[in-house]
Amino acid sequence: MIALRANQRLLKTGLARGVAVRSVQHVAPNTAGEEGSALPRSAPTVPGAGIAMRTAVPGPEVTKLTQRLAAHGGMGGATSLFGDYVASEDSYFVDADGNRMLDMFMQIASLPLGYNHPAMQQAMQDPLMGAFAQSRAALGMFPPMELPQLLEETFLKVAPKGLSRVQPMLCGSSANENVFKAAFFAYRAKQRKAEGREATDFVPEELESCMMNQAPGCANDLSILSFSGGFHGRTLGALTCTHSKHIHKIDVPAFDWPTAPFPRLRYPLEEHSEHNAAEEARCLEAVEAIFQTRLAEGRPVAGAIIEPILSEGGDLHASANFFKRLQGICREFGAAFIVDEVQTGVCASGHMWAHEAWGLEESPDFVSFSKKALIGGYYYKEQFQPPQGYRVFNTWMGDATKLLLFRAVLQTIEKYGLATLVQEVSKELIRTLEVAAGQHPDYVSNIRGQGTIIAFDAASPAHRDALAAHLRNNGVIVGTNGAQSVRFRPALTFGMAHVKEFQQVFHHTLQRLSVPN
Repeated sequence: MIALRANQRLLKTGLARGVAVRSVQHVAPNTAGEEGSALPRSAPTVPGAGIAMRTAVPGPEVTKLTQRLAAHGGMGGATSLFGDYVASEDSYFVDADGNRMLDMFMQIASLPLGYNHPAMQQAMQDPLMGAFAQSRAALGMFPPMELPQLLEETFLKVAPKGLSRVQPMLCGSSANENVFKAAFFAYRAKQRKAEGREATDFVPEELESCMMNQAPGCANDLSILSFSGGFHGRTLGALTCTHSKHIHKIDVPAFDWPTAPFPRLRYPLEEHSEHNAAEEARCLEAVEAIFQTRLAEGRPVAGAIIEPILSEGGDLHASANFFKRLQGICREFGAAFIVDEVQTGVCASGHMWAHEAWGLEESPDFVSFSKKALIGGYYYKEQFQPPQGYRVFNTWMGDATKLLLFRAVLQTIEKYGLATLVQEVSKELIRTLEVAAGQHPDYVSNIRGQGTIIAFDAASPAHRDALAAHLRNNGVIVGTNGAQSVRFRPALTFGMAHVKEFQQVFHHTLQRLSVPN
């Protein structure tokens, strides 16, 4: 019955197999695709009528489904809306009550082309898709013969400069966990080399003690440095490096790994350059002190992990110079420099990888990814290749079906110049927020962003929550993060027509919220 209903609605939306899909342009018609224009044509999308609200949010059907799911465990207890993923299209999320909302959060920043994009629908017709889905390969032992070519056509095609190896994983957490392991393997290999041993010349005491979670077999003296406000996942190692919200960490054991302060910049940047430079210098001094202290204590730091934008912590930024100096400290102490691009990767910043804007002379040692990349994984330098099989391993080691989809994503990004579109849309969204900040400072301040990774603060958590809730009732979904921040994470296909629709709702919502009670 469910399959029949879905098939009927696919036919209605023009997305069923063999049905032609008309293309429309979600950019300003007087500039889109014109010769000499800097703004590219937006990617083809399914025609839609824009925002259309039927009920308050959540509506009666969503409320009913929430109660029903709660009896089954509630998927962790944090569900917000139930989606109609057949009816959803382009940048519009349709909920179970039929409300059609402009989605500027896009499944926690994870859908690169929005909902039911024609390129993705076409990829679903690839004969390999059915084979890979029905007979899911354990990629670490029995990979499909197409895997080398698929990696070359996808992740290796857009690999950060200087990184020639890639390891697919399941999600961002599993990617970071295995990055940590690879960094520890490399550090212990250096220590054994200093003792005149090869990387895998294990002594009996190491082999026996590791089975009891004890040193020297378990390198319990090694650590990964992370930053206040950072988020790297919810598994134990990744959670130890996560410092964004209490709810993520409370009651869970953590490793004895160090946390460094991350700069809290003031905005506008041009008006606070002196303070911000001093703030970054303070944090870097703290990082260096941690490295020195830990080394002196015989428990060295093996790696440092950092996001280009600390997203869950409130979209916290730092200058390119901060990241360059951080890499230099890692190099000085022989630690891996790990860049977590789970939320910032795949063109959302206007670059394929956000760290490319730093102008590093040497690539990071690791770059992890997920979300818009559709699967988790990480790039790494050759010297961090695990010294034996099964050291980095799980049953699936990724998902070959997602490689087929990601290939379609990259083709669409290139064909329609979506990196340029992101940059142009970013400028217009920032301008919109700057105007709003002048008129409604209680709801919009401290505007910051790179590409369409954009955030701003409200005067209090209550102001922020009220704004997000009213926007949703008026047909726009945004994200929240930090203590009182609102964040945008739209699809790469989010164009100027979408911006205009957002502007109308945003202006109306702020006007209503600002009316005295």
